[in-house]
Amino acid sequence: MTTNYDAQQIQVLEGLEAVRKRPGMYIGTTGPRGLHHLVYEVVDNSVDEALAGYCKTIDVSINADGSVSVTDDGRGIPTGIVAKTGKSGLETVLTILHAGGKFGGGGYKVSGGLHGVGISVVNALSEWVEVTVWRDKKAHVQRFERGIAIGEMQIQPYPQERTGTSVTFLPDDTIFTETTKFDYTTLSGRLRELAYLNGGVRITFIDRRPDSEREEVYFYEGGIREYISYMNRDKQPLHEEVIFVQGERNNIQVEVALQWCVDAYNDNIIGFANNIRTVDGGTHLEGLKAVLTRTLNSIGRKRNKIKENESNLAGENIREGLTAVISVKVPDPEFEGQTKTKLGNSEVRGIVDSLVGEVLTEYLEFRPNVCDAIIEKAVQAFKAAEAARHAREMVRRKSVLESSTLPGKLADCATRDPSESEIYIVEGDSAGGSAKQGRDRRFQAILPLRGKILNIEKTDDAKIYKNTEIQALITALGLGIKGEEFDMSQLRYHRIIIMTDADVDGAHIRTLLLTFFYRYQRMMVDQGFVYIACPPLYKVERGRSHYYCYSDRDLQTRLSSFPENASYNIQRFKGLGEMMPQQLWDTTMNPETRTLKRVEIEDAAEADRTFTVLMGDRVAPRREFIETYGSKLNLNDLDI
Repeated sequence: MTTNYDAQQIQVLEGLEAVRKRPGMYIGTTGPRGLHHLVYEVVDNSVDEALAGYCKTIDVSINADGSVSVTDDGRGIPTGIVAKTGKSGLETVLTILHAGGKFGGGGYKVSGGLHGVGISVVNALSEWVEVTVWRDKKAHVQRFERGIAIGEMQIQPYPQERTGTSVTFLPDDTIFTETTKFDYTTLSGRLRELAYLNGGVRITFIDRRPDSEREEVYFYEGGIREYISYMNRDKQPLHEEVIFVQGERNNIQVEVALQWCVDAYNDNIIGFANNIRTVDGGTHLEGLKAVLTRTLNSIGRKRNKIKENESNLAGENIREGLTAVISVKVPDPEFEGQTKTKLGNSEVRGIVDSLVGEVLTEYLEFRPNVCDAIIEKAVQAFKAAEAARHAREMVRRKSVLESSTLPGKLADCATRDPSESEIYIVEGDSAGGSAKQGRDRRFQAILPLRGKILNIEKTDDAKIYKNTEIQALITALGLGIKGEEFDMSQLRYHRIIIMTDADVDGAHIRTLLLTFFYRYQRMMVDQGFVYIACPPLYKVERGRSHYYCYSDRDLQTRLSSFPENASYNIQRFKGLGEMMPQQLWDTTMNPETRTLKRVEIEDAAEADRTFTVLMGDRVAPRREFIETYGSKLNLNDLDI
C-alpha cells in the first residue's frame, strides 16, 4: 500500500513557525547547551554594540521567576517603521528571520551575529519576551508570546538622557523539555570571557533566584592580557610580563597575548573571531602558530641558541608551556556554518603573521633574558621529543585499519566503519572479561587497562611513549602524535567510552584518562568523541521484579515508591567485575537502554586551570581548591 503524497502534504511554515518546528537547526539542541545559547544570542547583540563603540555596560540577571534579562546602554534597537515589512524595527527584528542591521549599510563594522537570526530565534523559543528600547527620550515597550507580537509597540515619554535595550525572556518549557533552569556557572564563564575579550566593557551578572542569590562584576581594562594572567594564576610563569600584540590592517583588528610557563608541558591556545570562540581553529590560529615558529627559530639562530648544523625547532617544541589568546575582529568573517567554529578568511593568516612577527621580534630583541628562557625551554622540549622518537615511531601505523599492530589485550569489533564503532576503556581484566562477554561484537570493542595510567599533566613525552598502557591507548584508538593536528580520519572509533568502577579508584582512573585525552589530543574532546558510561550502583529486587539504581538519590526514590512494609533486597555493585555480562549489557552497554554522558568543554580557560590545579605538580593550589570546594561537593549532583 502506497501512502498518498501530493500537493496537500506540502507545508509552508510562516514567520517563526520553522524555528519552533525544528529548533535544533538554529540552536543545535534543546538540551542545556541550547537553553544557555539563548542568553548568548541576546548578550552578543549588546556586545556588538560595544564593538561598534556605543555600549559600555551590560547587565545580565537571572530573575526569580526563571526568566533572564539583558540590558545595555547601546543605541537601542531602531523603532521606526521598516518600509519592507510595514512594521517597527523592533517588531521586525524580533519576528522575522534574517532581519537586522548586520548585513551591510554601516550599522555595524564588526559583528559576531552575522546571520540575523539570533534575537528572533530567542523570541520564537520563549514563552514570552518583553523588550524595552530607550531612544529619543522615549521608552518603547513591546511584548511577544511564542514569537507573536501581542498588541502594538507602546511608546512612553522618558525624560532621562539614556539609550539602550532591555530584553527579558522566559524559555518555553514545551520546547526545552529537559530543563529551563539556567546554570550560573555556565553563564558566568561566558560573560567573564566576553569581558576579557572586550576590555573596558563592564558586565554585571546577578542571580535573583531565592536559593542562589549572588552578584559578580566582570570588568578588565587589560583585556586579554588579564585573561592570560587569570588562566596562569596557578602556574609558574617563565616571564612575568604578558607579551601583548595589538594592531589593525585592512580593517582587521588583531589582539594577541602570550605567556610561557615553566611547569607546563602542553600549549593552551584559545582563538576568537568577533568574540566567537573558534574551537576548530582557523586562519588566525594558523598564522599565529606559523609566526611563532619562524620568529623564535630566527632569533634562536641569531643568539646562537640553535647551532648552524642543528635543525629548526618544531612548532610544538616552541609552543610547549605556552598560554595564548588570539582575538581577531573581521568585518566580513567567513565561518563554517551557523555554529561558527572555524574561521576561513585567508587574508587573516597573513595579517596575523605580519603584525605578530613585527611586535614579537622587537619585544624579544629588547628583552634577551626572556628570549633566552623561551628558546631554552623549547630546546629542552626538542631534546625530550628526540629521546621519545623511537617509542613514537612504534606507535605510528601506516594504516588506521592495520590490525597487526593493535595491542593484544584489545578485543576489536567487526565493523571497519569508525562512525559505527565504539570502544569501552575499562579498568582491569575482571571488568574487561564481563564487558567482552556482554558486548555486541559487531560494533563494540573493549580495551582493558592494567592499573592506573600515567598522569600526563606532569609527564614528558619520553615517559609517555615508553608507557605500555599509554601505547596501548594510542595504538588502539588510532591517535597520531602529541602536538600534531588531530586527524579524524585516523580515529578508529567515534565513541570512546570510559567505563570505570563507581568508587574512588574508578573516579581517579577516569580523571587520569580525561587528563590524557584533554592534554594529548584535545580536539577529540572538542569534537565530542569522548563519553563516560553510567553503570548502576545498586540492584533492588522485590518479588519477581528488579530495578537498577544509578545513584543514592535514585535508590531512595525507588525505595520510597514501595509500600511501607514491603520486603526487598539491595545489591551494591562494588565493581564492574561483579556484574554478570548480561547485566552489564542491559544496564550500561545496550544503546537502547544505557545512559552515556558526552564530555564537553563549556569554559576553556576554567577547564585548563582545573586540570592544572588538580593534576599538576604544585600542591598548594590543589589543597586550596579542595579546602574551598570539598565541603560544598554533593556527589549526587556531579555530571560525571
